[in-house]
Amino acid sequence: MIHKLKILTQYADAIMDGRKNFEVRLNDRGFNAGDQVKFIVQDFAGVYDVHHPLNEKVFEITYVHSGLGMQNCYVVFAIRECGTH
Repeated sequence: MIHKLKILTQYADAIMDGRKNFEVRLNDRGFNAGDQVKFIVQDFAGVYDVHHPLNEKVFEITYVHSGLGMQNCYVVFAIRECGTH
């Protein structure tokens, strides 16, 4: 399954430079290891940054954690780049 997720520029930049390899999200989509994620970068005002390089990348979810330490219905998942769109 491919999940298209909005992400703020500051977090997109952290993924691009390798500081961030995870996401914390409400698990309203049933995230699973093996799923793919495509990010849609936007600023605080909700304006899409169509030129951000993260928009062209595809990531695989490699691990999903829920429960211990997480607020109910939230997950943290690890991501790894697996290609471009």
